[in-house]
Amino acid sequence: MAEAFNETVLPPEKAARYAAVAEEIAAVLDGEPNRVARMATVASMLANSFEHYFWTGFYVVDPDKAAELVVGPYQGSLGCMRIAFGRGVCGAAAATRQTQVVENVHAFPGHIACDGRSASEIVAPVFDPAGELIAVFDVDSDRLAAFDGVDREWLERILSATFS
Repeated sequence: MAEAFNETVLPPEKAARYAAVAEEIAAVLDGEPNRVARMATVASMLANSFEHYFWTGFYVVDPDKAAELVVGPYQGSLGCMRIAFGRGVCGAAAATRQTQVVENVHAFPGHIACDGRSASEIVAPVFDPAGELIAVFDVDSDRLAAFDGVDREWLERILSATFS
């Protein structure tokens, strides 16, 4: 399926690809209770499904440090080790508990450049079944404006189905 993707995918095709990947993720994770295994699988499967994904992974809420994220399972170049709530795009998603879609990370106040090749980013909060924030899911692209409402909708759906 991945070979059918190209740079000019229109939203209906992108949505269809997300729907297929969501089903694949659900099937692979069926019966797996371990949160780290679930995160690693989601990061890997999504990273390998979309050409516009450059870095894909989780920043997990650190239970030992108030309002701080620590790098979790990811695919891509070296990630930042720790990010404070409210700092950068990941910290903004953690602080607001809302998905952040950033067309140009260089124009985002306080952007943290973990990898200078990043141009746009989407970060979605991840909640446990009790509604507690457990992580944020971060996807970077080396293309400007690589993410839109389709990415937001489907990432939120996948994360909710996987962790809530």
